[in-house]
Amino acid sequence: MSADELPDHLEVVDSHTEGEPTRVVVGGWDEIAGATMAERRDELRRHHDALRRAVVGEPRGHEAVVGALLTPPVEPGSIAGVIFFDNAGYLGMCGHGTIGVVRTLDFLGRLERSDAEGPVASGAPAAPAAPGAPAAQFGVRTVRLDTPVGTVTAEIPAGGEGGAGGGAGAGSALRGGGEQEAAVRDGWDRDEGAVTVTNVPARCHAVDVTVEVPWLGRVTGDVAYGGNWFFLTGIGQLGGVPLTRDEVGALTAATLRIRAALAAAGITGDGGAEIDHVEVFGPPSGPWASSRNFVLCPGGAYDRSPCGTGTSAKLATLYARGELALGQRWCQESITGGLFSAWLTRDGDDLVPHIRGRAFVTGRTTLLFDPRDPFRGGFPPPCPGGRTPSWWAPASWGPPVPWRWRARACASWCSRPASPGAAPPRRRWATWW
Repeated sequence: MSADELPDHLEVVDSHTEGEPTRVVVGGWDEIAGATMAERRDELRRHHDALRRAVVGEPRGHEAVVGALLTPPVEPGSIAGVIFFDNAGYLGMCGHGTIGVVRTLDFLGRLERSDAEGPVASGAPAAPAAPGAPAAQFGVRTVRLDTPVGTVTAEIPAGGEGGAGGGAGAGSALRGGGEQEAAVRDGWDRDEGAVTVTNVPARCHAVDVTVEVPWLGRVTGDVAYGGNWFFLTGIGQLGGVPLTRDEVGALTAATLRIRAALAAAGITGDGGAEIDHVEVFGPPSGPWASSRNFVLCPGGAYDRSPCGTGTSAKLATLYARGELALGQRWCQESITGGLFSAWLTRDGDDLVPHIRGRAFVTGRTTLLFDPRDPFRGGFPPPCPGGRTPSWWAPASWGPPVPWRWRARACASWCSRPASPGAAPPRRRWATWW
């Protein structure tokens, strides 16, 4: 499909999950062929990619938006199929997106209401609560969604719409930075907007993997799968870059370099799968969380939420290292202050992650595609594929001594002193969003 073949309009519902936006296409998109969700994703990629760019790309979207296309289910007992996509391509699974999809279906009235006789109204029976996991609530609805990497289950309390501007998130747009994060911390475990996702099995592929990264030197981390492939490393590996929202530019540049170095070194997941997410961990901002993270997504954007598949991958690495027990709760904080509560259970040989977070509907929109609009099909991101920009401290410069990172007012720079016989010192500014 080319931009000339786009429909006149699409109906979408926007939400955010702990700060990360999701755009669910609910009308106007033709049914996608395929007997499995993986086949439908591949069909979408081959023949309908212009729609992906138009829905989540500029000028109608932006780099942080994750799209979700609803399809008929492929498995018995599922309410729908879903294909997730972003500005770079297609995702096997998306934790924050699943929470957003479930909240959107509830907002649209497409979920069955539970009655007064039991905790589950639809889908498969709820599994017994794991030790240390939040107790099952009376009147919980269970929803099954088919994704390209398998069927996931979500639970949502009956009766609480949450969603459109209410609950703990109400009024947060009027608060300043510290007060806004305090509101997130104080209300993160409320039922308003809360959805618990039982993800596909997670696994730790390798621990203590080392890669040489230009300007950073030797970086060590773990490779794990939580629905997408991740390289997970500590903030101490980034040469002193603070793990704060003010330093998003420097964190983005550093993780882009790590991802490029992993690809150059041939470090992959199972079967040569590309590691397209990089996750950096550090201490939380307070006792309400176990850790804080920064997650680089495939298109070069950062995840505003704690990242559901990334948190799942983190749980698998903690379990592999003997640092997390089954059922033990892990509270993951994002770079923006959002929180997920997570824990592991076992199903045979599989480690099954459970992720709980809040989503709120932010709008219901009709996207219009005027035939006269030269950008009706969107336009690609500045750095195709989200790879390291050529103007960012080329590797040929070698490791700078000393070097420094700064990020202020949505811009980042790094500089190095000139050495005898070298080119004049260079400084490069970059706008990141």
